[in-house]
Parts: sequence; C-alpha cells; structure tokens
Amino acid sequence: MDYQAVLEEVAAFARPYVGHGQVADYIPALEKVPMDRFGIAVADINGEVYGVGDWEVPFSVQSISKTFSLALVMANDNDDIWKRVGREPSGTPFNSLVQLEWENGVPRNPFINAGALVVTDRLQTLTGDASTTMLHFLREESGNPDLAFDQAVADSEADHGDRNAALAHFMASFGNLENPVPSVIEHYFWQCSIEMSCRDLATAGGFLARHGLRADGSRLLEAREAKRINAVMLTCGTYDAAGEFAYRVGLPAKSGVGGGIVAVVPGRCTLCVWSPGLDTRGNSVAGAAALDHFTTLTGWSVF
Repeated sequence: MDYQAVLEEVAAFARPYVGHGQVADYIPALEKVPMDRFGIAVADINGEVYGVGDWEVPFSVQSISKTFSLALVMANDNDDIWKRVGREPSGTPFNSLVQLEWENGVPRNPFINAGALVVTDRLQTLTGDASTTMLHFLREESGNPDLAFDQAVADSEADHGDRNAALAHFMASFGNLENPVPSVIEHYFWQCSIEMSCRDLATAGGFLARHGLRADGSRLLEAREAKRINAVMLTCGTYDAAGEFAYRVGLPAKSGVGGGIVAVVPGRCTLCVWSPGLDTRGNSVAGAAALDHFTTLTGWSVF
C-alpha cells in the first residue's frame, strides 16, 4: 500500500469540504481555531507514519481522549467498568441528561459525556491521578515526550462546564461516582485539553489496530478487550451520528469537537484526520468525508 499517494488523493477529495460547518464555539478557547485547517495521518501496525496537510499541527483532542481513558481502565480493571456504564448508542446528544433520569444514573455508553465521567472517575480511583496517567500513556505511545495539557482550553471548559457538572452530580446522586464530583470534572477537563497532532494520535491509537499490543510490543489489552473497544467505537464513537458514520466509513472511530477523528483498521493501521468545522452532531465535516474516501479507495473496512 502506497499510503502517501492514498493520503494525497484523500486530501484532494476532502479539500472542498474544509471550512464547512462550525467550530465548537461553546468552548471559547476552541472558537479561535482557523477553519481552513486540514491534516490526515496514518500509522501502520509497525509504527511507520505518513501524513498530508496540517498533520503535525497540535489540536485539542477533546472527546478522542475517551477512547484512551476507557482502554486504561479496562487494562487495569478488566470488565468491571461495564457494571457502571452501558454499551448502547445513545440516540441523544453527547451532553444530554435525559436518559440518566430514566436509567437510574447509568450512562448509555462510555463515549457520551456522562459515560466518560464514570470512566474518568474509575481511572481516578485506580491511579490516584487520572489525567496525568493518561498524559504519560499518550507520551509513551505517541513517542512524543512534549505532549501537554492546554491550560487555556481546560480553563475555558471549566468556566463553561455547568452541564458536565450537572451530569456528574446527577450520577453521584445514584451512587455511580466513587470520587468527589469536583475532582472527577477537573480530571475530565484536563484529559480533554491535551493537545496532539494527527501524527501523535494515529501513533498513540496503534494498540487498537495491533489487537491490544503497545508500541513497545508489550500487551496493554487482551485481543478480546481491544475488539470490544473497537466495537463500541463503531456503534457509539461519533455521538448520535454513529449509524450514519458506520454506513459511510465502515470503521471504528472516535471523534472530538476539536475537529479530530481517530479511526482503526484492525490488523492494518490507525488513522487520524483533523479539520475544525463540525456538523450539527459534533463531527468534523471534512474529516468524515476524508475517511469515507479513504475506505472507498482502499476497500478497507470491517464489513
């Protein structure tokens, strides 16, 4: 596979979509990101990385971090997390409180905000410092020791995080949080504020393409656990547009409102695409188009 040639063709296809949609202006620090950015990278299972466009420009990972927090919890806690969070698509926006009322404080899946707060809470219990644990893991897997939190983004989210606080307090009222709500929210915001490039994220997510093996060859997850994370990414990873995304792209993926999408081709490679313009569901417009074209060109999908 000539990855570089494929990525160049994908970038050319996606270019007309760049600038469409809207940035995540409800987080003021993200509102300032230029709409004309586009980058895509692919890391094969041997660690070779290829990229086009703004693929080495750092951006806010936001909800992409939820994939890594789930992996770290499962690596340390087996399947126990599934007693506290479900695995079903939500069918509602990622920050909705509606279903928690009906389902006794148990979030539908780990990739909506409520579910991610439960996972962060468990990671905090297991490690004593959820956000720093994730940062160190991402530095090791990406090979980039300079990865860091973005203070401005974390502060911006904290200043406008009333809905996330409401989700956390509501779940705490059902006994579904182990740590104090302010601590859980703080670590959640720090995780979302980490800045990474397409290169960093494609490389860091490689363990999902390698069936649970880390970059150094050690095992983070059993193959069945990596399979299960990929499955939940496919059904829940792009908010309440997961069905449409699976129809178009056919790969496990996790998006973030910073404009990034990480996608996995099990046994082959991991991709990351970034373009800040979002559709009404919170997914990158140009990013989804690029991944759609990638799977069309290569014929690679899980179907």
